[in-house]
Amino acid sequence: MPSRFGAGELYGFDLSTLPAERVRQFSSVSHKEVECPFKPPEAGKPARRCHKKGGVCSLRLFVQDAPGQVVGKGEPVITCPSRFLEGDLVVRWVGEVLLGTSTPVVISELPFLMGEVEAAAEAEPDAVGKIDKVLVNPDGDVLKWCALEMQAVYFSGMSMENDFKVMRAWEGPGVPFPNVQRRPDFRSSGPKRLMPQLQIKVPTISRWGKKMAVVIDRAFWESLSEIRETKDLSNCEIVWFVVSFNEAKNGRFALRRNDVHYTTLHNAVEGLTGGTPMSLERFEREIRARLSPS
Repeated sequence: MPSRFGAGELYGFDLSTLPAERVRQFSSVSHKEVECPFKPPEAGKPARRCHKKGGVCSLRLFVQDAPGQVVGKGEPVITCPSRFLEGDLVVRWVGEVLLGTSTPVVISELPFLMGEVEAAAEAEPDAVGKIDKVLVNPDGDVLKWCALEMQAVYFSGMSMENDFKVMRAWEGPGVPFPNVQRRPDFRSSGPKRLMPQLQIKVPTISRWGKKMAVVIDRAFWESLSEIRETKDLSNCEIVWFVVSFNEAKNGRFALRRNDVHYTTLHNAVEGLTGGTPMSLERFEREIRARLSPS
């Protein structure tokens, strides 16, 4: 049976459960006109709009059987960082484990790195680098805080627009099979994006005696090479909070806590970059295949 990755969720809805009318609607609307169901509301401010073009919250594998029926298989793979914000689940979880409170104050995009000129002058820094979120326990005289990074997964392959073209004219039944090939790109998301962030930020945060919390989904965690873990929170530098999903109900998947892992930065880097090199024979076969005329 053919299988391809397509949009798992559109604007927070499980694509596999949407009627044809809603498939056409969501594939045609501008994302700036749709409220994000996961971003927390802010007092006195308008509703938080979706910032992801196309409104794709996650990818999911779809399988097409012989009669042509299309079925979603397995859990979604999160592609938008805002997807981690559902119901403050992650914020409460990180706060409980690292700060002793389920209601930490959240400060977003806090400047972390300064250019040399600003640092020397002790001026207000331009944000060369920022931390996604800083969680703070405001109680007590000692400032208790931790850093939080949320890493979604990029995908490689053809643009989602190829699928949207089909969706805009979709009449059913069911949902359309993804029109082109794509896949979650864990290698780009880990070694190329997340690892540099950790290498830049964790050494300083650790010297300050604080922890770095990293939130990823189960598919991302399972894509990593084995990471040697520390046995106790006090000995780690990074705390991995791994989320997964409950089965979809009423047209929506629900985020849930999966597990927690304690690691050092060194061991995390090994897990992010690990892999088994292919044999010389196989590598040279690849070279010859590229040299062959098409």
